[in-house]
This record gives sequence, C-alpha cells and structure tokens, in this order.
Amino acid sequence: MAATATKKDTTIADKLDALFELQKIDSKIDSIRTIRGELPLEVQDLEDEIGGLNTRVAKINDEIKELETEISDRKIASKDSETAIAKYKEQQNNVRNNREFESLSKEIEFQELEIKLHEKKSKEAKFKIEGKKELLQEATDRLELKKADLEVKKAELDAIVSETQKDEDKLMKASDDAKKKIESRLVFAYNRLRDNAKNGLAVVQIVRGSCGGCYNKIPPQRQLDIVTKKKIIVCEHCGRILVPFQGEENQ
Repeated sequence: MAATATKKDTTIADKLDALFELQKIDSKIDSIRTIRGELPLEVQDLEDEIGGLNTRVAKINDEIKELETEISDRKIASKDSETAIAKYKEQQNNVRNNREFESLSKEIEFQELEIKLHEKKSKEAKFKIEGKKELLQEATDRLELKKADLEVKKAELDAIVSETQKDEDKLMKASDDAKKKIESRLVFAYNRLRDNAKNGLAVVQIVRGSCGGCYNKIPPQRQLDIVTKKKIIVCEHCGRILVPFQGEENQ
C-alpha cells in the first residue's frame, strides 16, 4: 500500500511540475508578445481601414463616371433635339394648312422643352460631380495618410518581430512538446484558465501565503496540502492551479 501511495504522490507531483514548467514557457511567449504591444492590432486596423477607403474611392470614382456619362448623353440628346427642331421648321415652310403648322409648332416646342430639361439635369449632374470630387479628395488624402501610418507601424512591427520571432518559435515548440507530456484533460483545463486570465496565468505559486494570481490569502492547512503536492489544488477565489513557491515570484 505504501509503495502504491508513493507512486501516486509522485505522479501528482510530476503533473504539477509539468504544468508549472508549461506555464513558465507560455509566460515567456506572453512576454515576447507584450513587447509587440498593440502593434499587430494597429496594423490590422490600418489595413482594414485602408481597404475600406480604397472601396470608397473606387465607388466615388464610379459615381463621377456615371454622372459624366449622363452629361455626355444629355448633350447628344440636346443636339438630336436641335436637329429635329431644324427639320420641323423646314417642314413648316411647306405646310398646306394651319393644322399642320400648329402640329409642327408643338413638336418644336416639345423639343425645346427637352433641351431645357437636358440643360437643367446636366447642371445638376455637374453640381453633384463637384461635391463628389470634394469627397474623393478627402477620401484620397485620408487614404494616403493611413498608408503612410501603415508603413511606419509595419516597419516597427517587422523590427520587433525580427528580433523576437526566433525565440518565440523556439518557445512555441517547447510549449507544444510540454503539452504532449501532460494528459489532455489537464491541458484543456490549463488552456481554459489561461484564456480567462488577463495575465495568462493558469498555474501560480504561493507567494507569502497568498495566491500568486489573485493575491487572496490561502489557509495554512491548504498551504500544507499544496506544498506536499498530494493532489491538484486550485485557488478558491480565482480557480488557478496552485503550486509551492520555488524561488521565482510570478512568471
């Protein structure tokens, strides 16, 4: 029985040691990513905004082209009306009665109204184009500004990544290797705790009689259970896995 108990104690202790080693590796990865700060998010936000501005610029340009096409079409239509008016006036010189003359006069009047309508709509379109061009200039200026910001942010991020990527890749491999040595249910619980913790700490040491994660006091008897590593104990307040103090305050 004693031999079985010793084996069991060693197994739990090994699990706790493995979890703590994994935490130390992952905390180093967190530290590297903290150095990068908000730069990756800022770069992504700028790229998204630039994408939106490019879409806006393209849309405004399309709208301007549509308005310019409308003006061109109305100019052609006005010339067609002028040609029709000239034809009707020529026909008036050869009418046989007043009814034919009045009929042609109405056609001429209609075409003159069409010309005036085309002129009015063309002026409105030109006014809209001016407004669109102002919006286009604003969007283009903003686009160029954001592109310049992106270049600066990307250069900063690339510089940091080039300095830290090799270390991060090495640590990521070490983290994956460490997880393979721990049973899947514990890795699942560990990952869930890390995801829910602002500082990424799932396994913490007892520091001066308190939880190294939330700093709440731990009862003496519970501290003794943690030190002996007879079972996996979590903090009653924050749910983190607790391990004895090993000379390094939190990772």
